[in-house]
Amino acid sequence: MVARVYVTLKPGVLDPAGKAVENSLHALGFTQVGSVRLGKYIEVQLPDGNPTEARAKVEEMCRKLLANTVVENFRVELG
Repeated sequence: MVARVYVTLKPGVLDPAGKAVENSLHALGFTQVGSVRLGKYIEVQLPDGNPTEARAKVEEMCRKLLANTVVENFRVELG
């Protein structure tokens, strides 16, 4: 089983890296681009088993290491 974790900044949190990418895209001629926000994508390989238990474990991983829950949100998808 693969858990896909998407980590994004919470609304209102400044994203200087996203702003740098936005400015670079504009400089390259992609002027139609609005704001850019960067995040993280993480894949975690898990043994096949109970999806409810797997989700709970991955969410625990997110709270303890993969996401800074003070400034980031996370979303878990199992597949």
